[in-house]
Amino acid sequence: MASLTKEKPDLQKRVHEVPHKPGVYLMRDRFNRVIYVGKARDLRKRVSSYFLPSKVAQADLKTRAMLDSVWDFETHTVRSEAESLLLEGKLIKEYRPRYNVSFRDDKRFLLVKIDTSEEWPRFRLARFKKDDGARYFGPYAHAGALRQTLNFMRKKFGVLTFGRGSPTERELKSSTYQVPMRLSEIGAEQYRERVAQACEFLEGHSREMIAALEGEMRKAAEKTDFEKAAELRNMVEDLRSTTKPTRRFTRGSLPSAIDPMAEVQALADALQLSRTPCVMECFDISNISTTHVVASMVCFRNGVPDKDNYRRYRVRTVEGQDDFASMAEVVRRRYSRVLLEAREAHPDAAEYSQENAFEIAERLSNPQSYVRLPDLIIVDGGKGQLSAACRELQRLGLHDLPIIGLAKEHEEIYRPGRALPLQLPLDSGALRLLQRIRDEAHRFANAYHQLLMKKRIGESILDDCPGVSQNRKNLLLRKFGSVNRLRKATVDEIASTEGIGPKLAEEVHRFLERH
Repeated sequence: MASLTKEKPDLQKRVHEVPHKPGVYLMRDRFNRVIYVGKARDLRKRVSSYFLPSKVAQADLKTRAMLDSVWDFETHTVRSEAESLLLEGKLIKEYRPRYNVSFRDDKRFLLVKIDTSEEWPRFRLARFKKDDGARYFGPYAHAGALRQTLNFMRKKFGVLTFGRGSPTERELKSSTYQVPMRLSEIGAEQYRERVAQACEFLEGHSREMIAALEGEMRKAAEKTDFEKAAELRNMVEDLRSTTKPTRRFTRGSLPSAIDPMAEVQALADALQLSRTPCVMECFDISNISTTHVVASMVCFRNGVPDKDNYRRYRVRTVEGQDDFASMAEVVRRRYSRVLLEAREAHPDAAEYSQENAFEIAERLSNPQSYVRLPDLIIVDGGKGQLSAACRELQRLGLHDLPIIGLAKEHEEIYRPGRALPLQLPLDSGALRLLQRIRDEAHRFANAYHQLLMKKRIGESILDDCPGVSQNRKNLLLRKFGSVNRLRKATVDEIASTEGIGPKLAEEVHRFLERH
């Protein structure tokens, strides 16, 4: 099969593109299947260690076997080690990689559950979120810190934890629940007020409480009561660990923002744009192999994905791996098509000249129209990709269309006519928005690449069929569309294909039945 004879890529060269950030990495085999998922505090250090000759020589048999099977890798950056643990667990459960041994069981991160339909609701731990009308908080990566936080909530808010039903005699008399009165002195309705305060605390409204505890900790230290200060310090750390917002990871995407439009406005301010970039389009090139060089264009509206307007491309005019030329082709195809659609929607635009293309599109497009130019274009890459895209926009007459390049290694933003890149703070909403768009474009391009590779692997079975040349293979696939449809065809239907006679049709039919 052709796919088995392909030369193994040199992955050491790609290691230099991996950032020095916490995150998760995926190792893939020649068929693009995920065979290992790992997490790292520093992605570049961890991934590069797999390809150092000295490390490989000292590796155990399982690691060597895994490295022999690796033909590609990908990385996903996160904000903290705790998040890398969450994402690693999610991806291992999703892909079930053959070389992973941990996370193979059904363990999940803890949730806090409270059933408000109960007369005396209790805060309990759960591992599964059910559609049972209860409220759930989490997931929480730190089980120990979570249990200590529940202890704190018992004392601070006087709420019941664990167990079931109404408070027991022991709980009614316990001083643990005296805030400011014991449970025995209040009714179920007054208890619900405590529950509401505890829920607000778990939702993240904990800054004032943590600040008060820190104040107590400082006072204890000033009084040289170091044991009390240490106890308060540990409590503050547990609370911060528990109540820190933790992102949820869903299939095929990284988390979205809490307030997308705030990030959009922050990006407009950072780039000094003349108007808010409500519509943004981002391009990414995927050239994992020279067999299929593909590209993606994802669209974000008001800071969130607009998946109806995603586009994917097979690069047609570029031979080999040339990111600059590929980017130029895709940008040219995208915006020449937008201008053409605008003119077709409004034939009166023909009186305008090519030099006024930007004004034409602006005049014909209203903010809600889907035939319009974006407010900002983002290309995945640095100066080279940005220059290639800018040249194509200028040829189309789109001189004033805002465009930037986002380089992966140091998250540098390149702008036309500016020699030095712009670097935004790593915790800024503007940069997080750009990263989210770039990562989505990368995911969409890779998904298309995987689709084509799977199709190619399926088609390659015909390479082993006697008498089927590359030209005949193309004729068969052009007529039937796929090997699966060809399998269902009769001998007469196969024989009716141009260049395929009755004898060869019988051989093809027999071959596909056996394979």
